[in-house]
Amino acid sequence: MKKYLSFFRIRFIAGLQYRTAAWAGMATQFAWGGMTILMFWAFYQNGENRFPMTFPELSSYIWMQQAFLAMFMAWFFDPEILESIQSGNIAYELCRPCDLYTMWFVKNMAIRLARTLLRCLPILLVAAFLPAPFHITLPPDWTAGLLFLISVTLGFLVLISCSMLVYISTFYTISPMGIRIIATSVAEFFSGALIPIPFFPDALQRLMYALPFASTQSTPFLIYAGHIRRTAEHRPAAGLAHGIGPCGPYFDETGAEKSDRARRVTDEAVFQIRRHAAEIPNAV
Repeated sequence: MKKYLSFFRIRFIAGLQYRTAAWAGMATQFAWGGMTILMFWAFYQNGENRFPMTFPELSSYIWMQQAFLAMFMAWFFDPEILESIQSGNIAYELCRPCDLYTMWFVKNMAIRLARTLLRCLPILLVAAFLPAPFHITLPPDWTAGLLFLISVTLGFLVLISCSMLVYISTFYTISPMGIRIIATSVAEFFSGALIPIPFFPDALQRLMYALPFASTQSTPFLIYAGHIRRTAEHRPAAGLAHGIGPCGPYFDETGAEKSDRARRVTDEAVFQIRRHAAEIPNAV
């Protein structure tokens, strides 16, 4: 275990050295987060009740996404590992008296955590002092905060595991570029990094929450924003026994509302037909 802790410490300290790059990254992330929020704000002007998330929830979601970008960015892969596989220097790594998978795992954890440590807190502090409703808010209660910490930890481990699959696949390909592009595109889309998952159609949401990618960004940030708790409190009792994934009851709520509305329309149509049919003999 000590040797893996040494690998972690060396890579973590190395990741803390690039502070100028961290400041540049923070400026870019803050600008991108602000533009994204303003874009959604333009859509929300037509009525907030038309959207699945309240605007404060969406603002918190986006700022948390930017603050933890270094931890959850799906397009980052350790170039040292990829180069060692392509060049054949991986043979020297295999001669070491340690498990190759575990060594790569802790190295990836260290570099991501180091970059997150440099960028996370400044972005959150600036976002907290923005005017409402564009600022980030605290979790609804301490339970949501605790669940967020647990969820973000598990999601981080899931993302590292997915990255390891890309490294392993490089052993069987001439170039890692193709699998990297495919893996990055799939992970970014299905994790809610581009558009929050609640904005997608119900059927696609079920698929996205059945895949592991949603746990890397969507689930932790929705827990923090209070969206999952709010939808769970307002869902009908009949939806408790259904659903797939961490937000399954929310989907059932939407489906139940649609079914209830369709049933009311059908009943009204049947009533009108019967009423007109009863009036025909009287008119004759």
